[in-house]
Amino acid sequence: MAKMTAAEAAVHVLQKEGISVAFGVPGAAINPLYAALKKVGKIKHILGRHVEGASHMAEGYTRAAPGNIGVCIGTSGPAGTDMITGLYSAQADSIPILCITGQAPRARLHKEDFQAVDISSIAKPVTKMATTVLEPAQVPRVFQQAFHLMRSGRPGPVLIDLPFDVMMAQIEFDPETYTPLEAFKPRASRAQVEKALAMMNDAEHPLITAGGGIINANASALLQEFAEIVNVPVIPTLMGWGTIPDDHPLMAGMAGLQTSHRYGNATVLASDFIIGIGNRWANRHTGSVDVFTEGRTFVHVDIEPTQIGRVFGPDLGIVSDAGYALELFIAVAKEWKAAGKLRDRSGWVAQCQTRKRTMLRKTDYDNVPVKPLRVYEEMNKYFGRNTRYVSAIGLSQIAAAQFLHVYQPRNWINCGQAGPLGWTIPAALGVRAADPTTDIVAISGDYDFQFLIEELAVGAQFKLPYIHVLVNNSYLGLIRQSQRGFDMDFCVQLSFENVNAPELNGYGVDHVAVVEGLGCKAIRVHQPDDIIPAFEQARELMAKHSVPVVVEIILERVTNIAMGTEINAINEFNDIIDAA
Repeated sequence: MAKMTAAEAAVHVLQKEGISVAFGVPGAAINPLYAALKKVGKIKHILGRHVEGASHMAEGYTRAAPGNIGVCIGTSGPAGTDMITGLYSAQADSIPILCITGQAPRARLHKEDFQAVDISSIAKPVTKMATTVLEPAQVPRVFQQAFHLMRSGRPGPVLIDLPFDVMMAQIEFDPETYTPLEAFKPRASRAQVEKALAMMNDAEHPLITAGGGIINANASALLQEFAEIVNVPVIPTLMGWGTIPDDHPLMAGMAGLQTSHRYGNATVLASDFIIGIGNRWANRHTGSVDVFTEGRTFVHVDIEPTQIGRVFGPDLGIVSDAGYALELFIAVAKEWKAAGKLRDRSGWVAQCQTRKRTMLRKTDYDNVPVKPLRVYEEMNKYFGRNTRYVSAIGLSQIAAAQFLHVYQPRNWINCGQAGPLGWTIPAALGVRAADPTTDIVAISGDYDFQFLIEELAVGAQFKLPYIHVLVNNSYLGLIRQSQRGFDMDFCVQLSFENVNAPELNGYGVDHVAVVEGLGCKAIRVHQPDDIIPAFEQARELMAKHSVPVVVEIILERVTNIAMGTEINAINEFNDIIDAA
């Protein structure tokens, strides 16, 4: 049997579980693991500038491709607490990432040692498992358990905390015989699927709600096939956007209070039956339960038993992995179609297509400073169908979801529930680390951009190029808009006279100077007609230098984006189009 340090055994397990990239920041208490990474030498390490940034890079890496699991590494104490936001974001969106922290030696854990904190207790509420390993021989099996948990049932993050002396101890471990554990995923029964299809068949105006669980299960093609067999329109959630292409005739739009389409909400309100697959019924999607559920029958399919009934009790609940459920839905639906049992939905589909064609919002504004809606129109014109968009939170994310187009799963990469500011830059870097070839375009408002901006240096150092569209109104725009209900505009202005850049006319931070100081390239745009030329220039700079390129677009200071408190009461602050 091979003898090695517990840290070396951990690295061998990482490699056997398919890990080829890790993101992190070394420190004294985690140096034994870094020594093992160097000795084994098969896992590439990308050095973050902030440990929270590394955790979001791990998130972006996981979200970029089926089967990926991002790994982030930090030392003891504040490194672990810095990663809590990344763990929370991952747990909220069912994203598996593994955080590894160093810890003080076991004998000093209760002595208030320097940078010694009970990180596993802190992390437990936002992980599937958080543990401090106290026996060196347990290290490889704790890592094995971590991967099994991350992949089983509802995916999610794990934190493993390793005391210094545990990592340094010699143990017996044979990497050659190590085998990952098979993940557990529940399966729907045929009786459940037949009951759900019967309920759909009885409805006049049925819909399918496609959630992020379909993307996690790599089942978007199955979702589209099922929808086409039964000829029922699909409403993706924000996390399920891309499960069906935006231009597919059965894509009926997104619904909700903010990241929604006029036609999507109208179609939900016109429906009488909804089957949700791999979704949470998140409050930004539903609004109040009373309005959302009135007059409708619901089936809810989810991999996590406790998700069913969490927001409201469905008429039928099915605990199943989305992929397994859709395989069975397709099989039964094909049988019913061959037997002539499926209802003709062409009239209902035509109604949904009419709403999608006619219930629009205006984007072709020529205002200077630029109106943000024009930015997304120009992005749609310039960037292709395969573009991956990365966004976090704020009016920029809300407008992006209302106006951009997504045609494939994992091409809208977004922290849907937690929404931490600063997420976008490191997540985009993690996506690029996972995908070296596809167009990656990040979208941020100026405040999101200023959080964790230092991570741009990671993109410069490790040659992780992407285009970052920075829409700058020098405001906390979403908070300012929500403050309208309090009749105030208080503590949300980011504008100031920059003594080093008077040409900014009060817009405050000189993002171009900061970006260039971090080793990247930046372009500033003032005119709407200059947006696409700036994208073209950005692509040239990215190809030449292999670094992130920021396109900053100076916006009008105040724009309110459509949103409301109920799906039947959305405030449209800008021009709407009711086309013929």
